[in-house]
Amino acid sequence: MALGILAIGGYLPKARLQRTDIANANAWFNPALKGLAKGERTMANWDEDSVTMAVEAGRDCLTGIDRNIVAGIYMASTSFPFQDRQNAGIVADALNLSTRIQTLDISSSQRAGSSALLTALQSIHSAEGPILVSASEKRRTRAASPLELTTGDGAAAVLVGEGEPIARYIGGHTEAVDFVDHFRGEGETFDYSWEERWVRDEGYMKIAPNAINNLLDKVGVSAQDIDRFCFPVAMRRAASGLARKIGIAENSVADNLQSSCGETGSAHSLVLLVHALEQAKPGEKILVAGFGQGCDVLLFEATEAIKTAGDRLAIGGHLAHGRAENRYTRYLSFNNLLTMERGIRAEVDKQTGLSTLYRNKGMSQKLLGGQCSECGTCQFPKSKICVNPDCGAIGSQADEPFADKAAKLNSYTADRLTYSPDPPTYFGMVQFEGGGRMMSDLTDIDPDIELEVGISMRMVFRVKDYDMLRGFRRYFWKATPQNDTH
Repeated sequence: MALGILAIGGYLPKARLQRTDIANANAWFNPALKGLAKGERTMANWDEDSVTMAVEAGRDCLTGIDRNIVAGIYMASTSFPFQDRQNAGIVADALNLSTRIQTLDISSSQRAGSSALLTALQSIHSAEGPILVSASEKRRTRAASPLELTTGDGAAAVLVGEGEPIARYIGGHTEAVDFVDHFRGEGETFDYSWEERWVRDEGYMKIAPNAINNLLDKVGVSAQDIDRFCFPVAMRRAASGLARKIGIAENSVADNLQSSCGETGSAHSLVLLVHALEQAKPGEKILVAGFGQGCDVLLFEATEAIKTAGDRLAIGGHLAHGRAENRYTRYLSFNNLLTMERGIRAEVDKQTGLSTLYRNKGMSQKLLGGQCSECGTCQFPKSKICVNPDCGAIGSQADEPFADKAAKLNSYTADRLTYSPDPPTYFGMVQFEGGGRMMSDLTDIDPDIELEVGISMRMVFRVKDYDMLRGFRRYFWKATPQNDTH
């Protein structure tokens, strides 16, 4: 059996903020931003964060795979919603994974994604099954800063293990160097960045070549043999300049997705790797790096099984189905960069009873309902009594997962009296295929497309509400219109 990547997945938010709108809004203060005003960047909804995006990438990756075989989940991010609550554990719950797995958060560096992948590959021999690696990022940036235009929100996931991989792992190498190109101190909201030319000349062009050459020497592969080179930085021509210095063909440099997505922080090495694997042919060698206080480098070779990688949305599917967003103030509001009058209805105390949350997390985080063992009726939520009037059995229900069930919209309404960070509040009745229904919040509603009763819906894991007083957020499942990519 070979060691490598068994499956890939990805997630990019539907909204794509147009960079011209960012630049135009701030041109009075910083006209130079117009030089970065080409293309668009991904923009997470108000109810999305690094956890919810990691869940979506993980669901995509595990499509058609028995989740009981997953032995661990490693989550990488520098924008974790919780500093002292394991974020990977929330993702594991939402994916309805076994409790007999290892969960691990990896952070504090822009190479957290590549480090998580390298750690997982090194751990496989002692693990009891494949490990899911998910990297996700939703960073906040100062208004009118270059980072506001060059960054983006998104996530990617890969399942690594032994078996018949779509990409065989050839080797990896790390150079750990405390090179501070930027930092975010304790209690700080935004990154502080240093001068670009110095970062390029002293960082990218010295540290990265050393790491790459050491790996190539170790595994006995020539730079000319690299077919796809993924270097996850937003700086123009940095990757191509690095490729020339090492001897990698310039046409092997992967698109850094700057024009269509933006640089997704610690997730970007995995985002580029997943996107490269979507396009790879058997036998191609893919080199991916992660840069941040040193450099991780990993080398893979696509196998014949790579032909099955296209049955997921991954990154390409999400890139193709975005929705242009021109409201810059909406982006500012969603990221708490704008102080808005939210009204009295927004002042309700959102304290979460942690004991109640724990008792009900099967329903709220895993979306588990029930199926009657007597008559087969499915229902949500699970209860002691079967809802089938011809049955009514007591204590007969087994856990039934609803998160991935096909559904239809039975009814809906839009309410501007109920508070929502993105009014109006949409909610409605969702009917699941095979039985079961629930009254659900609706999310990612396109304002230019009218909802219709009977349309297909998909359940997504999102933030239910924020408790700003205590710094807590509750998650739940919401329904969103099913587009033709799923």
